[in-house]
Amino acid sequence: VQLQASGGGLVQAGGSLKLSCVASGMLIRINSMAWYRQAPGKERELVASTTYVGGTYYAESLKGRSTISRDNARNTVYLQMNNLKPEDTATYYCNSQNYPRPWGQGTQVTVSS
Repeated sequence: VQLQASGGGLVQAGGSLKLSCVASGMLIRINSMAWYRQAPGKERELVASTTYVGGTYYAESLKGRSTISRDNARNTVYLQMNNLKPEDTATYYCNSQNYPRPWGQGTQVTVSS
């Protein structure tokens, strides 16, 4: 199983990024999928999730600024983040929420003020 996240980068505060996560060796359509992030010196935290029946969850920190979505045909999960803030700086990872797999490399998001 591999979870390949991409789409991160360096952006100014107020900017946007769309993260992608391609899963191989598993079918996301039968999994609740989630995005997590880990900032330096902090615990990894759940920031958004989408169930296999379409329900979504957002952490308060991203609520109103982000949209999680999935393309089951492409086995890919997305996280659109808008109005980015310096406190969003972290490495972002995706994983199954109901049956976690080994963590991938993640994608780095850096937001400058």
